[in-house]
Amino acid sequence: MTDTKKELLMTREFDAPGELVFKAWTDPKLVKQWWGPKGVFIPVCEVDARPGGLINIVMEAGEELGELSGTRWPMKGKFVEVDEPKKIVFSSTAMNEGKVILENQTTVTFLEENGNTMMKAHIVVTKALPGSGSAVAGMEAGWNQQLDKLVEFTKMRIENKD
Repeated sequence: MTDTKKELLMTREFDAPGELVFKAWTDPKLVKQWWGPKGVFIPVCEVDARPGGLINIVMEAGEELGELSGTRWPMKGKFVEVDEPKKIVFSSTAMNEGKVILENQTTVTFLEENGNTMMKAHIVVTKALPGSGSAVAGMEAGWNQQLDKLVEFTKMRIENKD
């Protein structure tokens, strides 16, 4: 791997209880509604949030991404730790044309105080294989967009009292 970032630490504050933020990460019906960067939707979302449980998410570029429209980016993974409502740890692989190009471990912690939640996501690239350059280069922007979508998603859930 060349001169690229191998580790990200991202935080977000939510005007939402920890239970909702945690569930947004672990309930496939909710994950499907916010996962992925802007312009991406999720046609496949399987999340079995328990230690050893599998993750299978496919992100697909929508029309707003122009020539990338229809491009699919599958991600598979496994939950390592699930400590509701405080912490989840999962490993994941990014794939391109059926081949694993990137492996990550993600640790997400949740701290609720007075009905608000502080979430920290620590993403570590554990292996970058040939063909991973653009995935690694776009990792920070993609995670920022994805987590911003999560903030908006929880805000809408609170406002709509879902």
